[in-house]
Amino acid sequence: MTQPLTAAYGAFIAQLKYKALPLAVVGVIKQGFTDCIGVMLAGSRESVALAVERVLRADQPTGPANLYFSAKRTSAPAAAWINGTAAHALDYDDVALKGCHPSAVLVPAILAEAQTLNRSGRDMLVAYAAGYEVWADLISRERGNYQRKGWHPTGIFGAIGAAAACASLHRLNAAKAAHALGAAASEASGVMSNLGSMVKPTHPGKAAASGIYAARFAAAGVAATPDALEHTQGFLAALSPAGDFDVDAPPRLPPQQWQLEKQGLSIKQYPVCYRAHRAIDAMLGLLHKQAVAANDVAGIRVSFSNSHLVILKNHSPQTAIAAKFSIEFALACALLNHRVGLRDLTDKFVKSAPVRGLMARVAIDINPVEEAGTSGYAPYDSVQVKLANGTVLNSEQVRHAKGDPQAPLTADQLWAKFEDCVAWSKLRLDAKKLFAQLQQLEKLAAASDLFKQCAPASRKRSAK
Repeated sequence: MTQPLTAAYGAFIAQLKYKALPLAVVGVIKQGFTDCIGVMLAGSRESVALAVERVLRADQPTGPANLYFSAKRTSAPAAAWINGTAAHALDYDDVALKGCHPSAVLVPAILAEAQTLNRSGRDMLVAYAAGYEVWADLISRERGNYQRKGWHPTGIFGAIGAAAACASLHRLNAAKAAHALGAAASEASGVMSNLGSMVKPTHPGKAAASGIYAARFAAAGVAATPDALEHTQGFLAALSPAGDFDVDAPPRLPPQQWQLEKQGLSIKQYPVCYRAHRAIDAMLGLLHKQAVAANDVAGIRVSFSNSHLVILKNHSPQTAIAAKFSIEFALACALLNHRVGLRDLTDKFVKSAPVRGLMARVAIDINPVEEAGTSGYAPYDSVQVKLANGTVLNSEQVRHAKGDPQAPLTADQLWAKFEDCVAWSKLRLDAKKLFAQLQQLEKLAAASDLFKQCAPASRKRSAK
C-alpha cells in the first residue's frame, strides 16, 4: 500500500509554524530571499522579463503586487510570473534539490501573495520552509534523472513547491493544502529542450503563478483527488512512466529531517548554468597560480560527468543566452577575463574572435562515475591547459563550487553580489537598506514594508 504522500504534505503545511523553524533554517531561507531578490532586480533589465511584463500587464495593468521593487503593480499571479522570470533570466539564481532553482520560484510567489494577504515576515519564512521541504521530499523519490528524461525540474516541481508555500500563506487546513498540491500537479510544466532559449526563464515564473492559483483554487473550494501526487496515474508516475520512483517510503519531513539544513542552497558566483561552476573555479584557481596568455594556449581539456554534457549542450554559442549553457564559453571567458560576470554575458563578447578562438580549443573528457544522491555530478571536475610550448597545467580537482553549502559565501560576499545586482538593475533603490531588511525578515510586520522605498515606475531600461 502506498504512503498517502499528498495528504501527508497537506498536514505538514497546515501544521508548520514559525516557532518550529531552527535558527539555521531561518538563516538559509533569508539567504534565499536575499540572493533571489538581488538577481531578480538584475534580471529585470533582460528582454525576456520585459516581454513577459508587456504580455501580462496588458490585461492586468494594476493590482496589489509590485514588480521588481518598482512602483509598477499588477495582480499577484502576474507579478509572480514576471518577477520569477526576471529572477531566472540571468541564470544567476541559487541551486538545490537535484539541480532545481527553488528560490526563483518560491520567493516571487511568496512576495506577491504575502503582499496581497498582508502577511508578515515570519509568515513568509514559514511559507518558504513549507515549499522547500515538500519539494525536497517529493523530488527525492525519483531514482533516475529528470533532466535526461527531458523535464526541467524547476518548472515541474516548482509548481508543487509554490503551491505548498502559498497554501501556508492562505493558512489552509490539511485537506485544502493537499487540494492545492493536487491542483498544482496539473499545472506543472517545463522541458529541457528550451534550455538556452528565452523560454527557459519563464519556467520558474509560471511555476510561481501556478502555485498562487492552486492555493487560491483550494481556498475557494476546488477539490483535487486526494492522492494526486502518488496515484498510479498521478504526478510522479506521469513524469516517470517506467516506474523509476518510490512512493512507498514514508515522507521525511520536519522535524524528522530539515532538508533546508541538510542540503541548503548553493549561491551562484557566476551568471551561467551551475553545471559549469566547478570547472570555472578550477580554471580560475589554475590561473591564480600560473599566468596564462590566451595566445599561448594550444588546448584546454575539462573533465566532468555525462549529465553535465546533456545540459552544457551549446558547444559554439552565438548569443549570450546560449553561452550560459556552454562549457566552452565559460572556460574561454574565465581564461580571457579572469572572471565570469554579468558584464561578460553579451552577444558581442560571445561572438568576439578571442572567445571563439579559445572555445574551439576546448575538449571534453567524460568521467563515467556519477555520485548517488546528486543530479548526475562526477566526484569532482577539473581542467587541464596545454600551452604551445608543450607545458601542461593541471587544476585542482574541485568537488564543491564556491557558494555551495560546503564552501559557503561569507556575509560580505553575499552583500557584494547583492550590491552589484542592484547596481546592474539601474533601479534607484537603497541597496543597503533593502539588504538589511532581508537579514531581519522575521522582524518585518508586513510584506508591504519591503516595498516602501520602491523605485519610480519609469526608468531607462536597456535589454541586451
